Amino acid sequence: MRVQVRKWGNSLALRIPKPFAEDVGVREGTAVRLSVSQGRLVAAPIHKRKIRLRDLLDGITKETLHGEVSTGPRVGREVW
Repeated sequence: MRVQVRKWGNSLALRIPKPFAEDVGVREGTAVRLSVSQGRLVAAPIHKRKIRLRDLLDGITKETLHGEVSTGPRVGREVW
């Protein structure tokens, strides 16, 4: 598909056709990483990676596991 580069203030802009945007999950407000690769302009959406508890727990090893840490005596009406 052919699109034209347009002036937008002091910058240049491209309109992303709806089918292309839908294919890559881009909508208004989506952050994209803009780069040049082999003489081509590449705009790739930056998807936030969901952090899951299971993934965090999988990263625990015997080397990274630590014991209890003392935070000092209780203060106020804390009950342990």
